[in-house]
Amino acid sequence: MSLNIVTYYKANEIPELPGTNIFHSKELFLIYEATPTYAPVLIVAYQNEQPIAKLFVAIRKRTRFLPPSLIRHCVVFGTGEYMNDETDKEGIFGQLLERLTKDILRDSYLVEFRNLENSLFGYKYFRINNYFPINWLRVRNSLHGQTYFEDRFSESRRRQIKKGLKNGAEIYEAHSFEEIRSFSKMLRINYSSKVRKHFPSIEFFEHFYEHAVSNGHGKVFIVKYKEKIIGGSVCIFSGSTSYLWFSGGMKKIYKKQHPCVLATWQALDYAYKNGYRHMEFLDVGLPFKKHGYRDFVLRFGGKQSSTRRWYRFSWNFLNNLMMKIYS
Repeated sequence: MSLNIVTYYKANEIPELPGTNIFHSKELFLIYEATPTYAPVLIVAYQNEQPIAKLFVAIRKRTRFLPPSLIRHCVVFGTGEYMNDETDKEGIFGQLLERLTKDILRDSYLVEFRNLENSLFGYKYFRINNYFPINWLRVRNSLHGQTYFEDRFSESRRRQIKKGLKNGAEIYEAHSFEEIRSFSKMLRINYSSKVRKHFPSIEFFEHFYEHAVSNGHGKVFIVKYKEKIIGGSVCIFSGSTSYLWFSGGMKKIYKKQHPCVLATWQALDYAYKNGYRHMEFLDVGLPFKKHGYRDFVLRFGGKQSSTRRWYRFSWNFLNNLMMKIYS
């Protein structure tokens, strides 16, 4: 299939495009473009001047002082969005992946594909472009069906929710930039490195609120105790799934209020009451390593399943070694 592949580096260059996947949208592009230390890229496939597929890339930039250099890590959520079910999606993905690998690896040391809906999709083309897979885990709560979702919680979780509310904790939706700034500062200080090593800047949350929350594609929930923000969570919505992107709280100082538990419970409760079929927890860790955050979220009744992430280093010697290890 002959396609015209176009790479966009500026939001004002991107035309209006069809699609509903928030992870491959211009909306998410705007959030990352306005956030320091990020450089977004959108790769679009056209056939007869009609867009038929798109792939969003978030490039994280950080400065290393010894030796001095700019390190760039490229992350892709999923394998793109395709506008026509009758097209050869994997073949189109192969062309998008080839363009991404050629353009992005010139300036990035690593490309990472995560949160794959189908772990087998694109296998052939990942291998052709010298990517290697690492097994991963995903945790997803089913929110549809006749059973109320809280019935799947562990007994200790239900008890902690009741105690947290009884001991004075309150839960709200964030409705101002001031609340967003206070929340993000609290979360940065209290965010465990066991959840995710990289935590975005305050500007990310401000622009998430400006673009995603205001358009109904996301929510920021905050947990307060005596007017002080002690916890919270960030959700992004795509299709019939709510994704818990960030969550945490001051659990050591406010043990009796259980801010981490309440922040997660509120995200689940909102998704359930607003008709989302699933809620997925992003980044719950490697399958062969004990992971505190994964153990925490599993007590909310979700199920874990195996998936994979695909990686490609720009340094050929290291990439070849990893391909041999994970062949």
